[in-house]
Amino acid sequence: MKLNGSEIFIESLKREGVKTIFALPGGVVLKIFDMLHQQKDLEVILTRHEQGAGHMAEGYAKATGKAGVALVTSGPGMTNVITALADAYMDSVPLVCFSGQVPTSLIGNDAFQEADNIGLSRPCTKYNFLVKDVNDLAMTIKEAFYIATTGRPGPVLVDIPKDVSMAKTEFVYPNSVSIRGYNPTYEGNKWQIKQAAEAIMKAKKPILYVGGGAVFSGAAQELLELAELTQIPVDMTLMGLGIFPGEHPLSMGMLGMHGTYQANMAMHYSDLVIAIGARFDDRVTGKVAEFCPHAKIIHVDIDPTSIRKNIHVDIPIVGDCKTVLRELNQILRASVNGEQKELRKPWWDQIHEWQRNHPLAYQQDADGPIKPQHVVKRLYELTKDRDPIVSTDVGQHQMWAAQYFKLAKPNRWLTSGGLGTMGFGFPAAMGAQAAFRDRLVLCIAGDGSIQMNMQEMATAVVSKLPVKIIVLNNRFHGMVRQWQDLFYEGRYASSDLENTPDFVKLAEAYGAVGLRASKVADLDGVLKEAIAVDKPVIVDVPTYRFENCYPMIPAGGCNHEMILEDPPELKKKQAGAGKVTPEDKDTVLTA
Repeated sequence: MKLNGSEIFIESLKREGVKTIFALPGGVVLKIFDMLHQQKDLEVILTRHEQGAGHMAEGYAKATGKAGVALVTSGPGMTNVITALADAYMDSVPLVCFSGQVPTSLIGNDAFQEADNIGLSRPCTKYNFLVKDVNDLAMTIKEAFYIATTGRPGPVLVDIPKDVSMAKTEFVYPNSVSIRGYNPTYEGNKWQIKQAAEAIMKAKKPILYVGGGAVFSGAAQELLELAELTQIPVDMTLMGLGIFPGEHPLSMGMLGMHGTYQANMAMHYSDLVIAIGARFDDRVTGKVAEFCPHAKIIHVDIDPTSIRKNIHVDIPIVGDCKTVLRELNQILRASVNGEQKELRKPWWDQIHEWQRNHPLAYQQDADGPIKPQHVVKRLYELTKDRDPIVSTDVGQHQMWAAQYFKLAKPNRWLTSGGLGTMGFGFPAAMGAQAAFRDRLVLCIAGDGSIQMNMQEMATAVVSKLPVKIIVLNNRFHGMVRQWQDLFYEGRYASSDLENTPDFVKLAEAYGAVGLRASKVADLDGVLKEAIAVDKPVIVDVPTYRFENCYPMIPAGGCNHEMILEDPPELKKKQAGAGKVTPEDKDTVLTA
């Protein structure tokens, strides 16, 4: 029996194990939506904006480890989803996006809602396809999922012209894929792995530097074994949080621009850096010329182009993190002895001194304004036993969440790292909630970020996705304001939001639940109430407006050159009335 292209699309997705599609219809994809409407195996979540659909697919992928799927129309539908594709590309998220296209006979004629979807997406996808013949559709979809989920994961676009979605052909779904020139390497070079083991055995001040690649590889157990076997401290990137238990004594927490003091100092003064699924981005390396000046570097990554791209590497190992660590552990199990622990005792003494002298800290007065760090810390303490999935938007709140919410397991942390996309957090949380209907999903957001995709609250309510949004509301673009205070003499150029909506009323307008915690004493009760409600919730928490996020490595600075608190001149400015609106004056002076 012959199927049309829309039916082939649906049957192909079912063969790939897809359960949920995040989508928004338009003229050239109406046939596909009509066929989706007539079947019951695939859930279609109707989003209010294509960027929201893309971020939901990202959240679904990060939480499940499987490819997320988005479906958008041509023209503005495609241009709207570009931000999500770029975000997924930067963070190596497996995502398959299907876009509609004008009929093949009109491509290139500036037809209504035509856009060059292939050209637009080329710089921000791992690969893209334009399907010109319905006979190629099934194989193209098979290849798209294969490319998105193998090797270094990433987004893949499949552009489907209207006539292809309506034409008929025999449906045959391929069992396997063979793509010339695309053969990811999973097994690491044995000689290089042996070299790495020998270097680990000799190192006096080693550090494990672990990124998001280890999460998608599923290497949590192998990493834990390696760290405990060798007693090496573990630094995690923003994207790697959760790959190693945050409360484990070997965990240094997050490193980088807003990383912990001990994580950055251990990185800078190490004699061996073991990089696993990380890419040495600028937020971690700081000033490249002075990065880890005393260290030999081992780099394990499935993407050969990431190795030696930014930093010289002494022992490169191209391969899957999980596979390579398994082999490395096998060698070390036969070699590790008590001498190593004694060899590294001075290193651990130094690390413990850094931890004691410069812990993450803030001061919360019972009668003062609520500090954003306190909100995150209490949220963590109230929910950690429920193994929540935590999403963030981008800004100060994102860094405080990374510092104070200590994740115990991988695939629980959804954040935008490489692109730093404001508006990511809420739809990403919805994507995770769609995958895990019975799980607690939290979104820690800022009042600036949450407004960028606020329209998706309608999607959350209609689709019964009970995400809990905690808005750290300082009525600023907080990170922009912090940089302006530190580096632009306190000139708040377009960072003061001035008129922030009433988030409680806004939630209620959508049919969700709105709550507010205005005092420290109210915070725990409001958070507990939000967690208990089986509906989408916005918790508005007005926080101290001028709180800054520390430690902080200035852009272009070295890892050991951290700003640990507000400079004296900034404290003096904040204490004056000149930078403060009338309703904030008492808050600043009380703090």
